[in-house]
Amino acid sequence: MGKGRLEAFSDGVLAIIITIMVLEIKAPEGATLVALKPLVPTLLAYVLSFVYVGIYWNNHHHLLQAATRVSGSVLWANLHLLFWLSLLPFSTRWMDDYHAQALPNAAYGVVLLAAALAYWLLQQRIIAAEGDRSTLKQMLAHDWKGRLSPILYLVGIGLSFVQAHLAQATYALVALLWLIPDRRIERRIG
Repeated sequence: MGKGRLEAFSDGVLAIIITIMVLEIKAPEGATLVALKPLVPTLLAYVLSFVYVGIYWNNHHHLLQAATRVSGSVLWANLHLLFWLSLLPFSTRWMDDYHAQALPNAAYGVVLLAAALAYWLLQQRIIAAEGDRSTLKQMLAHDWKGRLSPILYLVGIGLSFVQAHLAQATYALVALLWLIPDRRIERRIG
């Protein structure tokens, strides 16, 4: 299978994830700014999850741009990543409904952590498919954001049981780290 089919499938799944998240947002009960106030946590949860899906879409695109081979294990690793990302609408909704409760915030962090680990696994499977001369391996040698993110997700999960808003702030911090795309792949390919 060419990597074009993998990209197209992944793009479609990510678009569906975003669609599901936005469909979960209910319209306000009124036509005033005051009517929007109860929806602020919902909108913030949606924005955070939308940003995460956007980050994964962007980085997935760059990752596959750099890839030269797609093997069966790459396909399964990609499905593994999409599985965890497909849980974002559920965990976002649960965190939104119970935004001050520990377990929904921890579950949101677990989904983010699992997606980060699945993305790392996808990178490793692509590198393995390409062999010892993998340029992707060289490009990702100093991936400090990729190493720091799981640690921060674990911190956020722990903070969920101390103060839910601190956990949410930690998840937002990780998203902010990733808003600036990794230029190593663009520079190498371009």
